[in-house]
Amino acid sequence: MQLLNTLYVTTPESYLRLDNDTLRIEVDRETKLRVPLHHLSAVVCFGHINLSAPLMHRLAEEGKALVLLDANGRFKARLEGEVSGNVLLRRSHHQAIDNTAFTLELARTIVAGKLRNQRYVLQRGARDSKSDEETALLERAAQDLAASLRALPAAPDLDTVRGIEGEAARTYFEVFTLLVRTDQRGHFAMNGRSRRPPRDRMNALLSFLYSMWTNDCRSAIEAAGLDPQMGFLHALRPGRAALALDLVEEFRPFADRLALTLINRGQVTAKDFTEREGGAVLLDGDARKAVVVAFQERKKEELTHPLLAESVLLGLVPLVQARLLARHVRGEAPTYVPFSVR
Repeated sequence: MQLLNTLYVTTPESYLRLDNDTLRIEVDRETKLRVPLHHLSAVVCFGHINLSAPLMHRLAEEGKALVLLDANGRFKARLEGEVSGNVLLRRSHHQAIDNTAFTLELARTIVAGKLRNQRYVLQRGARDSKSDEETALLERAAQDLAASLRALPAAPDLDTVRGIEGEAARTYFEVFTLLVRTDQRGHFAMNGRSRRPPRDRMNALLSFLYSMWTNDCRSAIEAAGLDPQMGFLHALRPGRAALALDLVEEFRPFADRLALTLINRGQVTAKDFTEREGGAVLLDGDARKAVVVAFQERKKEELTHPLLAESVLLGLVPLVQARLLARHVRGEAPTYVPFSVR
């Protein structure tokens, strides 16, 4: 399995054009980068990026996704060629959506995977904390998430599952600032999750990272032959990649950990954000580049997959998980096992 690269373009007013078998990036008519197309699996553009029509055609012909996001990482559009995948798998997928018991059990499993990984983030923070009081608060929050995990198997419907997940998220983010270095907490304090737009620096950074993980999860789902629109936990809505949102849940804590690393190491600072009229907070261009580089580097880390008992690059885990999900949808595996860090 080869880890192909996703090209993230963050510099405003960049121009992307096709140059034989190479993608060329120009800024102010000056060539900044050349990338052979065969090295790419997708191109993701943040904000106002210009693209040539020949390049868009070539990407579509070769099955390489072109994803357009706004400056804050919110999804705007996706260009792709012919839909590939096993039609029988998609038929099984659509039938599974209508199976209430199957959908409920898978939704419980998805949330459980997220909560386990969130607990790990809090437990690791508690171990590293130098304050007994903060250690106690983090441990208490981890215990509350454990209680949520125990409540999931008895959840009678999707609304209850979503309610458990929502309450656990509030518990998690109430103590999340305690994981930030003390001298940076004033700059990166958060009052729960805020989206569309993010209202503080931490939410802006998390939203940016979540967007990149969601794009990778959608690509993995499509590679596995599943329908990205047909989710189990997330409600179906026109234009919403609900299954990608399902799959990304277990990876959100990995984005959280990277955000904390970037802040605690001083790689992202308060000066890297801009507050817009209306209260929206955005990550600046140069900082976006640094975050993208860190994200790509983090995906090269090797982890032991708990189900496969093999070493796998973090960047390949969404592909592995999408294939495990496809096996479950086809009836070849009795359950879906989310990826959890150990």
